[in-house]
Amino acid sequence: MVQQAYPPVSVRQLCGWLGVSRSWYYAHSPRDEQAAQDMALREAIEQIVLEFPGYGYRRVTQALRRTGWPVNHKRVLRVMREEALLCQLQRHFVVTTDSAHGYHTSPNLLNKAVLTGLDQAWVADLTSIRLSTTFVYLACILDAFSRRCIGWKLSRQIDTRLTLAALEMALATRQPAPGLIHHSDRGVQYASREYIARLEQAQARVSMSATGIPKTMPKPRASSRRSNTRRCI
Repeated sequence: MVQQAYPPVSVRQLCGWLGVSRSWYYAHSPRDEQAAQDMALREAIEQIVLEFPGYGYRRVTQALRRTGWPVNHKRVLRVMREEALLCQLQRHFVVTTDSAHGYHTSPNLLNKAVLTGLDQAWVADLTSIRLSTTFVYLACILDAFSRRCIGWKLSRQIDTRLTLAALEMALATRQPAPGLIHHSDRGVQYASREYIARLEQAQARVSMSATGIPKTMPKPRASSRRSNTRRCI
């Protein structure tokens, strides 16, 4: 490839000199650059979906062909399924909370709590992070008084093992006294038997938000907020 023989030349410059688009360049690259082609195709599809949110895979295929991509609708459909681009709402919001389970849920103990120091209440949550080719999931635990992250874990699987790993890190780091409030949503990752058993072993009190109500952390007591927060950050 010309790009390999002259590394300082960017793909954009090379395509400009040759009078071809970058999509054409990637589409005509050798087999060992298949990963680069797939990445470019994903970016091209995502750009079309962002510009035309109502487009399905067939219209996206037509738009790609107009810009020089020799792709068929089956490949476009596969990529759009993998990237959750078939529905624009799915792209912006990845569901991390599955509260439709048969496990026991607990009342909210955090909404009336008044915090005066560290390790009196922890707040646990999950979020998704979009990478170039997939989603990963982050489980983290915050100390409600300092707002500091005290336990976390990153994984491609959104399950109890993910949340347990973050909890184990927090327990090992802080070693809280009995009576700690552990607050989370009602997702299956936090309501599972394994997770609840570990909290009981640590003598923590289980607290959960009501369905459809976001988690909020209580404000620390004003008299102790300034000095304690400085020491923990």
